[in-house]
Amino acid sequence: MLHSMNYYLDLTLLKNTFLFWLVLCHFALTTTAQIRLGAEDTASYLSELKGKKIGVVAHQASLIFSSGNQKHLVDFLLEHTIKIKGVFAPEHGFRGVADAGEKIEDGKDPLTQLSIYSLYGKNRKPSPDQLEGIELMIFDLQDVGVRFFTYLSTLHYVLEACAEQNIPVILLDRPNPNSHYVDGPVLNLENSSFVGMHPVPIVYGMTIGEYAKMINGEGWLSNGVSCNLKVIPIQNYTHQTPYRLPVRPSPNLPNAQAVALYPSLCLLEPTEISIGRGTDKQFQLYGHPLFPRQQFSFIPEPNFGSKSPKHNGTLCYGVDLTQIEKPNKLEIKWLIDAYSIFPKKSTFFLKGFDRISGDRNLKTQIEQQIPESEIRKTWKQDLEKFKKIRAKYLIYP
Repeated sequence: MLHSMNYYLDLTLLKNTFLFWLVLCHFALTTTAQIRLGAEDTASYLSELKGKKIGVVAHQASLIFSSGNQKHLVDFLLEHTIKIKGVFAPEHGFRGVADAGEKIEDGKDPLTQLSIYSLYGKNRKPSPDQLEGIELMIFDLQDVGVRFFTYLSTLHYVLEACAEQNIPVILLDRPNPNSHYVDGPVLNLENSSFVGMHPVPIVYGMTIGEYAKMINGEGWLSNGVSCNLKVIPIQNYTHQTPYRLPVRPSPNLPNAQAVALYPSLCLLEPTEISIGRGTDKQFQLYGHPLFPRQQFSFIPEPNFGSKSPKHNGTLCYGVDLTQIEKPNKLEIKWLIDAYSIFPKKSTFFLKGFDRISGDRNLKTQIEQQIPESEIRKTWKQDLEKFKKIRAKYLIYP
C-alpha cells in the first residue's frame, strides 16, 4: 500500500512538473519583447539633429512612449534643444481634429509657437520657400497600411521636395496595424490621385518606412530624383506582430476595429451607403435609409471628425460589424451585399469610386453581379507582380 502511494505521488509530481514546464515553454514562445518605435530609438538619430535647422512632418500620433508616459516628438526635440524651423502637417492637421477632406491653413501651434505648414491646404508638397534654411527633415506619421490613406501621398511629396532641395530625410518608422496581409486590386495609374498615387494594392503589407524605400527605389519621384533617406527601424517587430494603435491616427478611426475594417468599408465611402461617419462606430457598420427594416439601426449626426455626415439626421438600417473578427483579406462581401439590397441601383455609386478602388473594372463587376471568387482572380496577376517588388524593400520578416 505504501509502495503504491509513493508511486502515485511520484506520478503526480512528474505530471505537475511536466505541466509546469509546458506552461513555461508556452509562455516563452508566445511572449515577445516589447515593440520599440523608431521615434523611441533616440540614440540612432538625435545626435544627427544637433546644431542643424530641422523640419518635422508630424501629427497628433507622433508620440514617444516611455515608462508609461507619452510625449509628442516635437516637444521631445525642443526639450533637447533641437532647432525646429517648421512643422509640416498632413490631412487632419498637426493636432488631428480636422474632418476628412477639410482644407487646412498654415498657422502657428499655440503650444510651441512653431510655424505650421499645411500639406493639405493650398499646396500638398512643401514649397522651396517653406524648406529654405532647413538642413534635415524628420518624418514621423502613423500610417494604417491602406493605399487611400493620404499620409502616403504626403510622404511622396515630402521625399520629392526634399530630394529637389538636397535635404536629407530621417523617417522614424512605426508599425502598420494592417501589415499581416496583402490584398486588393493594384492601382491602375489612370486612377492616380492624392488618395492613391502608386501602383500598389489597397492593402500592401508594409510599414511606412518600407514604403518610403519603395518610392525611392522604384523611381516614382518626379524627374528621376532620389531622396537621401534614412529609416530608423522598429525593434522587436514583424509583419505578423499584432499592434493596437495607442492614439487614433485620424478622427474617424477611433479604435482597433475601425482600423481593421477601414480598408474594406472605405470601398462603400464613394457610394450612397453610410459607413458610420456621424456615429461613434465609424468604419464599423454600414447602412442606408432605404435598406430593408432590420433590428440594427443608427442615425448619423454631426460629431468630432464629421461636421456634415452622409444621411445626417436620418434613420438608417444596416449591419453592425463591431464584434466580428479582424479580417485577413480585403473584404468585398459588404460592398456586394450593400449593392444587392439597395433598391435604386443606378444611383448606388458616386463620383470617385474608381479613384478609391483604383481599378477600372470593380464597379462594373459589382453591377454585373460577378461572383466574388471571379473578381478576386482578376487581381491575382498584378498582386503577384507587386509582391515581388515589395520583397525588395522589406525591413522586417
